Amino acid sequence: MRIGILSYHFPPEPAFIPGSLAEELARRGHEVRVLTGFPDYPGGHVYPGWRQRWRHETRSERLTVRRVPRYTGADASVGGRTAAYLSFAGSVALVGPRFLAGVDVLYVHQPPATAFAAAGLLRLLGRVPTVLHVQDVWAADDPAGAARQRWTARLGAAMARTYRVADRVAVAAPSLRDLVVAAGAEPARVDVVLNWTDERIFHPARPSPAARRLIGHDGRCVVMHAGTIGARQGLETAVRAAAALDGTMDLVLVGSGPEERRVRGLAAELGADNVRFVGRRSPLDMPDLYAAADYQLVMLRDLPELRGTLPGKLQAAFSCAAPVVASAGGDTAEVVERARAGLSCPPEDWATLADRFWLAATIPPPARIDMGRRGRETYLREMSMPAGVDRVERLLYDAVGGRTTAPAGRE
Repeated sequence: MRIGILSYHFPPEPAFIPGSLAEELARRGHEVRVLTGFPDYPGGHVYPGWRQRWRHETRSERLTVRRVPRYTGADASVGGRTAAYLSFAGSVALVGPRFLAGVDVLYVHQPPATAFAAAGLLRLLGRVPTVLHVQDVWAADDPAGAARQRWTARLGAAMARTYRVADRVAVAAPSLRDLVVAAGAEPARVDVVLNWTDERIFHPARPSPAARRLIGHDGRCVVMHAGTIGARQGLETAVRAAAALDGTMDLVLVGSGPEERRVRGLAAELGADNVRFVGRRSPLDMPDLYAAADYQLVMLRDLPELRGTLPGKLQAAFSCAAPVVASAGGDTAEVVERARAGLSCPPEDWATLADRFWLAATIPPPARIDMGRRGRETYLREMSMPAGVDRVERLLYDAVGGRTTAPAGRE
């Protein structure tokens, strides 16, 4: 097939799903054209060595990437986001009809940032079959108040338009299906396609002495949180839980983020000597660090929009055969419990999380290994890149609706 891909972010940004999907579809023999912006995430500034311009294309065998300008800046306000999203939509409207002319089907990687561009492009392309891959349905990080309400309403209306007109909708977590259907998608056209991780990096490993020294493995149970220290994670809950178990377990935070100063301050205020901050590390280092710890911690706050979220660190932990402690609700807790790959508790409940930390520390190492093995098996069966790309490819063929025939054996 000739497949168009619309994505707000694309490698070299940390946008692994659209990037790996484009490469794999091209490897399978499809002609793939990607329409995206210039890389600026997460800093809000175009990467060094890049310059925004209108005619920027890169080509390899069966894969062409066209980048269009958009507003960039470190401003995370509602106004800044509006400018970024609408400028991308305007650029896509100018370039998209010609660049994507003749494609058999369009795949849209749709976090909220893509909503305006997707809604406009679908109108311009007319009858091109479309598959949406919905990652989120809310602008959850926007500030509260009237500005947020207007912003969320505009995003919601744009996304709902795409749900109604798309031929197929894939959702990145089971609970998202109900939200997308409630927003207007026809139930029979909505399928769950879980995200995958970079399997070239995240796989089972043996811990090195350097990783053990960095983590500080001294015989006590080590629970490690790897990733953003932000508002969505609510890591204050984990710090309070760990402080209650000083001498029993260690909490190691690998990463950084906007809430790091607050979390560090709470650890100092509580005198939590068993809470350590390691700072950011390269993704290439993470499997080694995962292996040096006893559990990976997955934290999500108790917000409605997060109950239908599977954070990427869950797939990474499962792929590395690392057992998990999940302080989260909705799909995250359900997946961990169904896989029997770790322990879970309700979000933002430090006393219950402290109980899970204590229980995790008492579980013998062979049982922890079994948890990790079951998580790895679940990942390979339900979340791996081959499984995910197979499902997306099948949806693309279904959307085309008989104009091409799927290869034998692809499920």
